[in-house]
Amino acid sequence: MFQGDRFLLLPCEFHTFDLQNATVVWIRQDLTPSTVHQRQAEEDQLKDQNQLYRGRTSMKADALVSGDLSLNLTNLQLSDSGTYTCSVTDFSGELSRTHLDLKVKERFPSWTIAVYVLLVAVVLVLLWSLLSHFQYRFVPGYRTDVEVESGAESVLLPCRSTVHLPEGAQVVWRDHNHYKVHVLRTGSDGAEEQLPFYKNRTTMNEELLRSGDFSLTLDHPTRADTDTYTCTVSTRRKKILMRRKVRLQVKVQQVAVESGAESVLLPCEISADLPEDTKVEWRDSDDWLVHEYWNRLDQFTEQYWFYRTRTRMNEDLLSTGDLSLTLQHPTYQDRNTFTCTVYSSQGTILMMKQVELQVKDYQVEVEEGAESVVLPFKTTPELLRDIRLMWWRFHPGPVLLMHEGSNQLQNHRIRMNEDRLRTGDLSLTLKNPTEKDYGSYRCGVWRRGTLLVWTTILLTAKGRVQVSPGSEDIWTRRSSIDMTPLISDQSD
Repeated sequence: MFQGDRFLLLPCEFHTFDLQNATVVWIRQDLTPSTVHQRQAEEDQLKDQNQLYRGRTSMKADALVSGDLSLNLTNLQLSDSGTYTCSVTDFSGELSRTHLDLKVKERFPSWTIAVYVLLVAVVLVLLWSLLSHFQYRFVPGYRTDVEVESGAESVLLPCRSTVHLPEGAQVVWRDHNHYKVHVLRTGSDGAEEQLPFYKNRTTMNEELLRSGDFSLTLDHPTRADTDTYTCTVSTRRKKILMRRKVRLQVKVQQVAVESGAESVLLPCEISADLPEDTKVEWRDSDDWLVHEYWNRLDQFTEQYWFYRTRTRMNEDLLSTGDLSLTLQHPTYQDRNTFTCTVYSSQGTILMMKQVELQVKDYQVEVEEGAESVVLPFKTTPELLRDIRLMWWRFHPGPVLLMHEGSNQLQNHRIRMNEDRLRTGDLSLTLKNPTEKDYGSYRCGVWRRGTLLVWTTILLTAKGRVQVSPGSEDIWTRRSSIDMTPLISDQSD
Protein backbone atom coordinates (compact mmCIF):
# COMPACT_ATOMS: atom_id res chain seq x y z
CA MET A 1 0.00 0.00 0.00
CA PHE A 2 1.11 3.55 -0.68
CA GLN A 3 0.76 6.88 1.09
CA GLY A 4 -2.33 8.70 -0.16
CA ASP A 5 -4.28 5.57 -1.17
CA ARG A 6 -7.99 6.28 -0.71
CA PHE A 7 -8.80 3.23 1.40
CA LEU A 8 -7.63 -0.16 2.67
CA LEU A 9 -9.60 -3.08 4.12
CA LEU A 10 -7.97 -4.93 7.03
CA PRO A 11 -9.71 -8.35 7.11
CA CYS A 12 -11.00 -9.98 10.30
CA GLU A 13 -13.74 -12.60 10.62
CA PHE A 14 -15.25 -14.39 13.62
CA HIS A 15 -18.56 -16.14 14.27
CA THR A 16 -20.40 -13.53 16.38
CA PHE A 17 -24.04 -14.16 15.50
CA ASP A 18 -24.97 -15.95 18.73
CA LEU A 19 -22.77 -13.90 21.08
CA GLN A 20 -24.25 -11.66 23.77
CA ASN A 21 -22.84 -8.14 24.29
CA ALA A 22 -19.96 -8.79 21.91
CA THR A 23 -17.36 -6.09 21.31
CA VAL A 24 -14.71 -5.88 18.59
CA VAL A 25 -11.67 -3.67 19.11
CA TRP A 26 -8.93 -2.84 16.63
CA ILE A 27 -5.74 -1.67 18.36
CA ARG A 28 -2.07 -0.82 17.76
CA GLN A 29 -0.03 -1.56 20.87
CA ASP A 30 2.77 0.84 19.85
CA LEU A 31 0.40 3.83 20.17
CA THR A 32 -1.03 5.59 23.21
CA PRO A 33 -3.98 5.40 23.38
CA SER A 34 -3.88 2.11 21.47
CA THR A 35 -7.49 2.03 20.21
CA VAL A 36 -7.87 2.39 16.42
CA HIS A 37 -11.59 1.51 16.25
CA GLN A 38 -14.15 -0.08 18.57
CA ARG A 39 -17.67 -1.32 17.85
CA GLN A 40 -20.26 -2.65 20.27
CA ALA A 41 -23.85 -3.67 19.58
CA GLU A 42 -24.98 -1.54 16.61
CA GLU A 43 -22.76 1.51 17.05
CA ASP A 44 -19.14 2.61 17.11
CA GLN A 45 -17.49 3.49 20.44
CA LEU A 46 -14.78 6.01 19.53
CA LYS A 47 -14.27 8.07 22.70
CA ASP A 48 -10.90 6.35 23.33
CA GLN A 49 -9.83 6.35 19.66
CA ASN A 50 -6.29 7.53 18.91
CA GLN A 51 -6.50 10.98 17.31
CA LEU A 52 -4.32 9.85 14.38
CA TYR A 53 -7.32 7.83 13.10
CA ARG A 54 -10.11 10.35 13.70
CA GLY A 55 -12.53 10.32 10.75
CA ARG A 56 -10.55 7.66 8.86
CA THR A 57 -11.96 4.34 10.16
CA SER A 58 -15.25 2.51 9.70
CA MET A 59 -16.81 -0.95 9.99
CA LYS A 60 -19.90 -2.54 8.48
CA ALA A 61 -23.12 -1.66 10.27
CA ASP A 62 -23.95 -5.38 10.67
CA ALA A 63 -20.40 -6.42 11.56
CA LEU A 64 -21.32 -8.15 14.82
CA VAL A 65 -24.20 -9.95 13.11
CA SER A 66 -22.48 -11.09 9.93
CA GLY A 67 -19.13 -11.82 11.59
CA ASP A 68 -17.30 -9.62 9.07
CA LEU A 69 -15.23 -7.48 11.45
CA SER A 70 -12.97 -5.99 8.78
CA LEU A 71 -11.74 -2.43 9.29
CA ASN A 72 -11.89 0.15 6.49
CA LEU A 73 -9.02 2.65 6.75
CA THR A 74 -9.05 5.70 4.45
CA ASN A 75 -6.47 8.27 3.32
CA LEU A 76 -3.45 6.09 4.12
CA GLN A 77 -0.52 7.75 5.89
CA LEU A 78 3.07 6.60 6.44
CA SER A 79 2.36 6.49 10.18
CA ASP A 80 -0.35 3.86 9.56
CA SER A 81 2.43 1.28 9.20
CA GLY A 82 2.40 -1.14 12.13
CA THR A 83 0.84 -4.24 13.64
CA TYR A 84 -2.96 -4.16 14.02
CA THR A 85 -4.83 -6.46 16.40
CA CYS A 86 -8.49 -7.41 15.94
CA SER A 87 -9.87 -8.60 19.28
CA VAL A 88 -13.35 -10.02 19.98
CA THR A 89 -14.73 -10.16 23.53
CA ASP A 90 -18.05 -10.79 25.25
CA PHE A 91 -19.16 -11.04 28.87
CA SER A 92 -17.02 -14.18 29.32
CA GLY A 93 -13.76 -12.57 28.16
CA GLU A 94 -11.61 -12.51 25.05
CA LEU A 95 -12.69 -15.00 22.36
CA SER A 96 -10.42 -14.25 19.41
CA ARG A 97 -7.33 -12.23 18.56
CA THR A 98 -5.88 -11.71 15.07
CA HIS A 99 -2.70 -9.80 14.19
CA LEU A 100 -2.11 -8.07 10.84
CA ASP A 101 1.01 -6.23 9.65
CA LEU A 102 0.55 -3.12 7.49
CA LYS A 103 3.34 -1.36 5.60
CA VAL A 104 2.56 1.94 3.88
CA LYS A 105 5.18 3.15 1.39
CA GLU A 106 5.87 6.57 -0.11
CA ARG A 107 4.37 6.91 -3.56
CA PHE A 108 6.46 7.78 -6.60
CA PRO A 109 4.34 7.38 -9.77
CA SER A 110 6.17 6.43 -12.97
CA TRP A 111 4.68 9.36 -14.89
CA THR A 112 6.51 11.77 -12.62
CA ILE A 113 9.85 10.60 -14.01
CA ALA A 114 9.21 12.32 -17.34
CA VAL A 115 8.06 15.46 -15.57
CA TYR A 116 11.09 15.31 -13.32
CA VAL A 117 13.51 15.09 -16.29
CA LEU A 118 11.83 18.08 -17.93
CA LEU A 119 11.97 20.11 -14.75
CA VAL A 120 15.64 19.31 -14.25
CA ALA A 121 16.43 20.67 -17.70
CA VAL A 122 14.54 23.88 -16.97
CA VAL A 123 16.14 24.23 -13.54
CA LEU A 124 19.65 23.81 -14.93
CA VAL A 125 19.05 26.66 -17.37
CA LEU A 126 17.67 28.99 -14.72
CA LEU A 127 19.76 27.84 -11.75
CA TRP A 128 22.43 30.52 -11.88
CA SER A 129 20.01 33.41 -12.10
CA LEU A 130 17.77 31.93 -9.41
CA LEU A 131 20.65 31.48 -6.99
CA SER A 132 21.60 35.11 -7.33
CA HIS A 133 18.12 36.15 -6.20
CA PHE A 134 17.22 33.30 -3.85
CA GLN A 135 17.83 34.75 -0.45
CA TYR A 136 16.40 32.08 1.83
CA ARG A 137 18.14 28.73 1.45
CA PHE A 138 19.22 25.78 3.58
CA VAL A 139 22.67 25.13 4.96
CA PRO A 140 24.28 22.70 2.42
CA GLY A 141 24.69 19.12 3.59
CA TYR A 142 22.53 19.43 6.73
CA ARG A 143 20.93 16.04 7.34
CA THR A 144 17.20 15.42 7.26
CA ASP A 145 17.20 12.00 8.95
CA VAL A 146 17.48 11.97 12.73
CA GLU A 147 17.69 8.92 15.01
CA VAL A 148 17.48 8.93 18.79
CA GLU A 149 17.24 6.29 21.50
CA SER A 150 14.16 6.17 23.71
CA GLY A 151 15.23 7.53 27.08
CA ALA A 152 17.11 10.52 25.67
CA GLU A 153 16.38 13.81 27.42
CA SER A 154 15.60 15.48 24.10
CA VAL A 155 16.21 15.41 20.35
CA LEU A 156 16.99 18.28 17.98
CA LEU A 157 15.07 18.53 14.69
CA PRO A 158 17.35 20.67 12.49
CA CYS A 159 16.13 23.52 10.28
CA ARG A 160 18.56 26.27 9.24
CA SER A 161 18.87 29.12 6.77
CA THR A 162 21.83 31.36 5.93
CA VAL A 163 20.00 34.64 6.47
CA HIS A 164 17.92 36.46 9.08
CA LEU A 165 14.14 36.53 9.22
CA PRO A 166 12.28 39.63 8.02
CA GLU A 167 10.15 41.53 10.52
CA GLY A 168 6.89 39.73 11.33
CA ALA A 169 7.94 36.33 9.95
CA GLN A 170 6.73 33.14 11.63
CA VAL A 171 8.03 29.58 11.97
CA VAL A 172 5.61 26.63 12.12
CA TRP A 173 6.56 23.00 12.78
CA ARG A 174 3.95 20.35 11.81
CA ASP A 175 3.79 16.56 11.89
CA HIS A 176 2.79 14.43 8.89
CA ASN A 177 -0.91 14.82 9.75
CA HIS A 178 -0.49 18.59 9.48
CA TYR A 179 -1.02 19.05 13.23
CA LYS A 180 0.92 21.96 14.70
CA VAL A 181 3.86 20.83 16.80
CA HIS A 182 5.26 24.31 17.56
CA VAL A 183 4.48 27.86 16.40
CA LEU A 184 6.77 30.86 16.84
CA ARG A 185 5.84 34.34 15.71
CA THR A 186 6.57 37.86 16.91
CA GLY A 187 5.05 38.39 20.35
CA SER A 188 3.56 34.87 20.64
CA ASP A 189 4.66 31.26 20.98
CA GLY A 190 1.37 29.93 19.53
CA ALA A 191 0.85 27.55 22.46
CA GLU A 192 -2.94 27.63 22.01
CA GLU A 193 -2.53 26.23 18.46
CA GLN A 194 -0.29 23.36 19.53
CA LEU A 195 -1.54 19.76 19.53
CA PRO A 196 -1.90 18.65 23.20
CA PHE A 197 0.34 15.63 22.53
CA TYR A 198 3.31 18.01 22.22
CA LYS A 199 2.37 20.36 25.07
CA ASN A 200 5.33 21.36 27.29
CA ARG A 201 7.68 19.19 25.19
CA THR A 202 8.87 21.60 22.46
CA THR A 203 11.18 24.62 22.52
CA MET A 204 12.87 26.91 20.03
CA ASN A 205 15.80 29.22 20.79
CA GLU A 206 14.62 32.73 19.93
CA GLU A 207 18.18 34.05 20.13
CA LEU A 208 19.25 31.69 17.35
CA LEU A 209 16.41 32.86 15.09
CA ARG A 210 18.47 35.94 14.28
CA SER A 211 21.15 33.70 12.79
CA GLY A 212 18.66 31.64 10.76
CA ASP A 213 18.49 28.62 13.10
CA PHE A 214 14.86 27.45 13.31
CA SER A 215 15.64 24.03 14.84
CA LEU A 216 13.12 22.48 17.23
CA THR A 217 13.96 20.66 20.46
CA LEU A 218 11.54 17.83 21.34
CA ASP A 219 11.76 16.61 24.94
CA HIS A 220 11.47 12.98 26.07
CA PRO A 221 10.92 11.37 22.64
CA THR A 222 9.08 8.03 22.51
CA ARG A 223 8.11 5.63 19.72
CA ALA A 224 4.91 7.64 19.17
CA ASP A 225 7.11 10.58 18.09
CA THR A 226 8.52 8.65 15.13
CA ASP A 227 7.26 10.80 12.26
CA THR A 228 8.11 13.17 9.42
CA TYR A 229 8.09 16.80 10.55
CA THR A 230 7.94 19.93 8.39
CA CYS A 231 9.55 23.26 9.27
CA THR A 232 7.92 26.15 7.38
CA VAL A 233 9.07 29.78 7.48
CA SER A 234 6.68 32.39 6.07
CA THR A 235 6.12 36.13 6.04
CA ARG A 236 3.36 37.99 7.83
CA ARG A 237 1.34 37.77 4.61
CA LYS A 238 1.73 33.95 4.51
CA LYS A 239 4.30 33.92 1.70
CA ILE A 240 6.45 30.82 2.18
CA LEU A 241 10.16 31.62 2.38
CA MET A 242 11.47 28.10 3.03
CA ARG A 243 10.28 24.62 3.94
CA ARG A 244 12.20 21.63 5.19
CA LYS A 245 11.29 18.05 6.17
CA VAL A 246 12.96 16.10 8.97
CA ARG A 247 12.36 12.39 9.49
CA LEU A 248 12.65 11.31 13.12
CA GLN A 249 13.15 7.68 14.14
CA VAL A 250 12.91 6.86 17.86
CA LYS A 251 14.57 3.52 18.56
CA VAL A 252 13.19 1.44 21.43
CA GLN A 253 15.38 -1.06 23.29
CA GLN A 254 14.23 -4.65 22.86
CA VAL A 255 14.46 -7.35 25.51
CA ALA A 256 13.81 -11.02 24.69
CA VAL A 257 13.02 -13.84 27.11
CA GLU A 258 11.63 -17.36 26.94
CA SER A 259 8.18 -18.03 28.31
CA GLY A 260 8.64 -19.90 31.56
CA ALA A 261 11.76 -18.02 32.64
CA GLU A 262 11.99 -17.16 36.33
CA SER A 263 12.11 -13.43 35.57
CA VAL A 264 13.16 -10.78 33.04
CA LEU A 265 14.84 -7.41 33.62
CA LEU A 266 13.46 -4.30 31.89
CA PRO A 267 16.41 -1.84 31.96
CA CYS A 268 16.06 1.84 32.86
CA GLU A 269 18.91 3.98 34.19
CA ILE A 270 19.38 7.68 34.89
CA SER A 271 22.64 9.49 35.58
CA ALA A 272 21.18 12.43 37.52
CA ASP A 273 21.04 12.47 41.32
CA LEU A 274 17.46 11.83 42.42
CA PRO A 275 15.93 13.46 45.53
CA GLU A 276 13.91 11.42 48.00
CA ASP A 277 10.56 12.72 46.73
CA THR A 278 11.18 11.43 43.19
CA LYS A 279 8.42 9.27 41.71
CA VAL A 280 9.07 6.43 39.24
CA GLU A 281 6.28 4.85 37.20
CA TRP A 282 6.31 1.83 34.90
CA ARG A 283 3.29 1.52 32.57
CA ASP A 284 2.40 -0.77 29.65
CA SER A 285 1.19 0.34 26.22
CA ASP A 286 -2.43 0.35 27.42
CA ASP A 287 -1.41 2.81 30.17
CA TRP A 288 -2.01 0.26 32.96
CA LEU A 289 0.21 0.87 35.99
CA VAL A 290 2.81 -1.90 36.19
CA HIS A 291 4.83 -0.60 39.16
CA GLU A 292 5.12 2.64 41.14
CA TYR A 293 7.87 3.89 43.46
CA TRP A 294 7.30 7.05 45.50
CA ASN A 295 8.37 8.48 48.87
CA ARG A 296 11.09 5.81 49.01
CA LEU A 297 8.46 3.04 48.99
CA ASP A 298 6.85 0.74 46.44
CA GLN A 299 3.22 1.75 45.92
CA PHE A 300 0.80 -1.03 44.95
CA THR A 301 -2.61 0.60 45.51
CA GLU A 302 -3.16 1.49 41.84
CA GLN A 303 -1.18 -1.41 40.35
CA TYR A 304 -3.01 -3.33 37.60
CA TRP A 305 -4.09 -6.76 38.90
CA PHE A 306 -2.27 -8.63 36.11
CA TYR A 307 1.10 -7.51 37.52
CA ARG A 308 0.33 -8.06 41.23
CA THR A 309 3.20 -9.76 43.16
CA ARG A 310 5.22 -10.08 39.92
CA THR A 311 7.22 -6.82 39.93
CA ARG A 312 10.07 -5.43 41.98
CA MET A 313 12.65 -2.63 41.81
CA ASN A 314 16.03 -2.15 43.51
CA GLU A 315 15.89 -0.86 47.08
CA ASP A 316 18.67 1.71 46.54
CA LEU A 317 17.43 2.96 43.17
CA LEU A 318 17.53 6.69 44.10
CA SER A 319 21.22 6.54 44.99
CA THR A 320 22.31 4.29 42.11
CA GLY A 321 20.00 5.64 39.39
CA ASP A 322 19.14 2.06 38.40
CA LEU A 323 15.37 2.17 37.88
CA SER A 324 15.15 -1.20 36.14
CA LEU A 325 12.08 -3.36 36.71
CA THR A 326 12.15 -7.09 37.34
CA LEU A 327 9.07 -8.89 35.98
CA GLN A 328 8.64 -12.40 37.35
CA HIS A 329 7.28 -15.41 35.47
CA PRO A 330 6.93 -13.73 32.04
CA THR A 331 4.46 -15.38 29.67
CA TYR A 332 3.18 -14.70 26.16
CA GLN A 333 0.62 -12.30 27.69
CA ASP A 334 3.47 -10.00 28.79
CA ARG A 335 4.51 -9.08 25.23
CA ASN A 336 4.28 -5.30 25.41
CA THR A 337 6.04 -1.96 25.24
CA PHE A 338 6.74 -0.70 28.75
CA THR A 339 7.46 2.93 29.64
CA CYS A 340 9.62 4.03 32.58
CA THR A 341 8.83 7.64 33.60
CA VAL A 342 10.64 9.65 36.28
CA TYR A 343 8.83 12.62 37.87
CA SER A 344 10.04 15.40 40.15
CA SER A 345 8.03 16.41 43.22
CA GLN A 346 6.37 19.12 41.07
CA GLY A 347 5.25 16.54 38.50
CA THR A 348 7.85 17.53 35.89
CA ILE A 349 9.05 14.66 33.71
CA LEU A 350 12.78 14.10 34.25
CA MET A 351 13.14 11.07 31.99
CA MET A 352 10.99 8.76 29.88
CA LYS A 353 12.28 5.50 28.40
CA GLN A 354 10.50 2.68 26.58
CA VAL A 355 11.44 -1.00 26.51
CA GLU A 356 9.83 -3.56 24.19
CA LEU A 357 9.50 -7.03 25.71
CA GLN A 358 9.39 -10.04 23.40
CA VAL A 359 8.41 -13.41 24.89
CA LYS A 360 9.18 -16.46 22.79
CA ASP A 361 7.86 -19.99 23.13
CA TYR A 362 9.82 -22.23 25.49
CA GLN A 363 11.49 -25.25 23.88
CA VAL A 364 12.11 -28.48 25.79
CA GLU A 365 14.39 -31.19 24.41
CA VAL A 366 14.14 -34.78 25.60
CA GLU A 367 16.54 -37.66 25.04
CA GLU A 368 15.31 -40.93 23.59
CA GLY A 369 14.42 -43.39 26.34
CA ALA A 370 14.11 -40.77 29.08
CA GLU A 371 11.95 -41.77 32.06
CA SER A 372 10.11 -38.45 32.07
CA VAL A 373 10.16 -34.86 30.84
CA VAL A 374 8.89 -31.69 32.54
CA LEU A 375 6.94 -29.00 30.68
CA PRO A 376 7.62 -26.00 32.95
CA PHE A 377 5.13 -23.25 33.77
CA LYS A 378 5.20 -21.10 36.91
CA THR A 379 3.17 -18.09 37.94
CA THR A 380 2.26 -16.26 41.13
CA PRO A 381 -0.03 -18.17 43.55
CA GLU A 382 -2.10 -15.02 44.10
CA LEU A 383 -3.32 -15.34 40.52
CA LEU A 384 -4.68 -18.85 41.02
CA ARG A 385 -7.78 -18.23 43.14
CA ASP A 386 -11.06 -19.56 41.68
CA ILE A 387 -9.43 -20.50 38.37
CA ARG A 388 -9.80 -23.15 35.70
CA LEU A 389 -6.53 -24.70 34.52
CA MET A 390 -5.97 -26.70 31.34
CA TRP A 391 -3.00 -28.38 29.63
CA TRP A 392 -3.34 -29.65 26.07
CA ARG A 393 -1.32 -30.48 22.98
CA PHE A 394 -2.61 -28.49 20.02
CA HIS A 395 -0.21 -29.75 17.32
CA PRO A 396 -0.48 -32.47 16.30
CA GLY A 397 -3.81 -32.83 17.96
CA PRO A 398 -5.77 -31.59 19.66
CA VAL A 399 -5.22 -33.79 22.71
CA LEU A 400 -6.53 -32.77 26.15
CA LEU A 401 -4.11 -33.65 28.94
CA MET A 402 -5.46 -32.04 32.10
CA HIS A 403 -8.54 -30.02 33.13
CA GLU A 404 -8.53 -28.43 36.60
CA GLY A 405 -12.30 -27.91 36.55
CA SER A 406 -12.88 -31.66 36.71
CA ASN A 407 -9.64 -32.14 38.68
CA GLN A 408 -8.67 -35.12 36.59
CA LEU A 409 -5.74 -36.07 34.40
CA GLN A 410 -6.64 -37.38 30.97
CA ASN A 411 -3.63 -39.71 30.70
CA HIS A 412 -2.06 -42.09 33.26
CA ARG A 413 1.39 -40.89 32.11
CA ILE A 414 0.67 -37.32 33.21
CA ARG A 415 1.57 -35.94 36.64
CA MET A 416 1.26 -32.48 38.24
CA ASN A 417 2.20 -31.10 41.66
CA GLU A 418 -0.61 -31.60 44.16
CA ASP A 419 0.08 -28.20 45.76
CA ARG A 420 0.25 -26.37 42.44
CA LEU A 421 -2.36 -23.76 43.39
CA ARG A 422 -0.46 -22.91 46.57
CA THR A 423 3.03 -22.76 45.02
CA GLY A 424 2.12 -21.44 41.57
CA ASP A 425 4.07 -24.29 39.93
CA LEU A 426 1.78 -25.49 37.13
CA SER A 427 4.46 -27.61 35.45
CA LEU A 428 3.38 -30.89 33.86
CA THR A 429 5.45 -34.09 33.96
CA LEU A 430 5.08 -36.59 31.11
CA LYS A 431 6.30 -40.11 31.88
CA ASN A 432 8.05 -42.32 29.33
CA PRO A 433 7.88 -39.81 26.44
CA THR A 434 7.98 -41.20 22.92
CA GLU A 435 8.14 -39.67 19.46
CA LYS A 436 4.34 -39.61 19.39
CA ASP A 437 4.44 -37.07 22.24
CA TYR A 438 6.51 -34.51 20.32
CA GLY A 439 4.67 -31.33 19.39
CA SER A 440 3.37 -28.02 20.71
CA TYR A 441 1.68 -27.80 24.10
CA ARG A 442 -0.26 -25.03 25.81
CA CYS A 443 -1.29 -24.32 29.37
CA GLY A 444 -4.01 -21.75 30.05
CA VAL A 445 -5.46 -20.27 33.24
CA TRP A 446 -9.04 -18.90 33.17
CA ARG A 447 -11.20 -17.12 35.74
CA ARG A 448 -14.91 -16.69 34.98
CA GLY A 449 -14.25 -17.09 31.27
CA THR A 450 -11.35 -14.61 31.13
CA LEU A 451 -7.95 -15.90 30.04
CA LEU A 452 -5.45 -14.68 32.67
CA VAL A 453 -2.10 -16.20 31.63
CA TRP A 454 -0.89 -18.86 29.25
CA THR A 455 2.26 -20.35 27.80
CA THR A 456 3.30 -22.38 24.77
CA ILE A 457 5.97 -25.10 24.97
CA LEU A 458 7.56 -26.95 22.07
CA LEU A 459 8.62 -30.53 22.93
CA THR A 460 11.23 -32.02 20.59
CA ALA A 461 13.85 -34.74 20.46
CA LYS A 462 17.29 -33.59 21.55
CA GLY A 463 19.25 -32.24 18.60
CA ARG A 464 16.24 -32.04 16.31
CA VAL A 465 15.29 -28.68 14.79
CA GLN A 466 11.52 -28.10 14.77
CA VAL A 467 9.51 -25.03 13.83
CA SER A 468 6.43 -24.07 15.83
CA PRO A 469 3.29 -24.56 13.68
CA GLY A 470 1.40 -21.63 12.24
CA SER A 471 4.41 -19.33 12.14
CA GLU A 472 7.69 -18.98 10.30
CA ASP A 473 9.35 -17.44 13.34
CA ILE A 474 8.32 -18.06 16.94
CA TRP A 475 9.90 -14.75 17.92
CA THR A 476 7.61 -12.68 15.70
CA ARG A 477 4.43 -14.72 15.43
CA ARG A 478 1.59 -12.78 13.83
CA SER A 479 -0.94 -15.57 13.22
CA SER A 480 -4.11 -15.81 15.29
CA ILE A 481 -3.65 -17.92 18.44
CA ASP A 482 -6.51 -20.34 19.22
CA MET A 483 -7.02 -20.56 22.97
CA THR A 484 -10.41 -22.31 22.75
CA PRO A 485 -10.78 -24.99 25.46
CA LEU A 486 -10.86 -28.50 24.02
CA ILE A 487 -13.75 -29.81 26.13
CA SER A 488 -17.48 -29.27 26.14
CA ASP A 489 -17.76 -28.41 29.86
CA GLN A 490 -16.56 -24.81 30.20
CA SER A 491 -18.09 -24.00 33.55
CA ASP A 492 -15.91 -22.79 36.39
